[in-house]
Amino acid sequence: MSTIPWQDRPENNNDVMWRYSENPIIERYAIPSSNSIFNSAVVPFGDGFAGVFRCDNKAVQMNIFVGFSKNGIDWDINHEPIVMGAGNTEMIESAYKYDPRVVFIEDRYWITWCNGYNGPTIGIGYTFDFKEFFQCENAFLPFNRNGVLFPQKINGKYAMLSRPSDNGHTPFGDIWISYSPDMKYWGEHRLVMKPTPFEDSAWQCTKVGAGPIPILTDEGWLMLYHGVINTCNGFRYAMGAALLEVDAPENVKYRTQPYLLGPAELYEMVGDVPNVVFPCAALHNIEEDKLAVYYGAADTVVAMAFGKLSEVIQFTKDNSL
Repeated sequence: MSTIPWQDRPENNNDVMWRYSENPIIERYAIPSSNSIFNSAVVPFGDGFAGVFRCDNKAVQMNIFVGFSKNGIDWDINHEPIVMGAGNTEMIESAYKYDPRVVFIEDRYWITWCNGYNGPTIGIGYTFDFKEFFQCENAFLPFNRNGVLFPQKINGKYAMLSRPSDNGHTPFGDIWISYSPDMKYWGEHRLVMKPTPFEDSAWQCTKVGAGPIPILTDEGWLMLYHGVINTCNGFRYAMGAALLEVDAPENVKYRTQPYLLGPAELYEMVGDVPNVVFPCAALHNIEEDKLAVYYGAADTVVAMAFGKLSEVIQFTKDNSL
């Protein structure tokens, strides 16, 4: 795509990724019912952008809402949650929906989210126009979170990253990949990445989970991910990067030892869940060497960070575990 949100690196800033100076871009009360808006997905659409947003209401019921923007920064979010029709199944039960991702594959926009069906699992749906939405079979048995589709088929099959978990605030978590011929039946589950030993890279020693849709580069699939450490003050979430083999993404070529972005600003350290940087979406322009990442901050608001795609890739290679 030709135009993505962008702000140049500030003077005297040597970080690989830097924050948007006007963060957060979406405040917690951006729609009348919301208690918090965070961990949301964005894609190019029409002459601007469309998004699927996690908006927890003031009863802290979790649901997903559609929104639109001309510039990717200023958003108009619908005040009512997305209503799903039946897609490839009549079974579209959902006790809650949260942490969506969105990707365009072939002829439609696919949405994945954490779906409540006797516990958290990976919900799948699609839309052609962000007006009508259709829910499909859940991808996996409970319990699972962080379902992230690849933007194209791999060896003729759809591919999805996920993080098998438990029914609560999981004190563990690995990244897995699964394949499907039809977006309904999933198998060939392969381990991609585990948390690190504490002494090797403590920020990601408790659990890891895939973030935005992976980006195809000359060096492999660039996968931004979150890593977690369990501190005396609870979980702390930060963002790292990995490069995966193009035709076999279960094979990790490089993986950052230091994090790319960790909670440091007030809006990342103070909120409903403190000390959280949780990436869910990324826009990129390979020709202009630009990367714009949307992330949930402190489970309360949506923020943005920017980086040069080539620098993120080089940093991942130069600082790999």
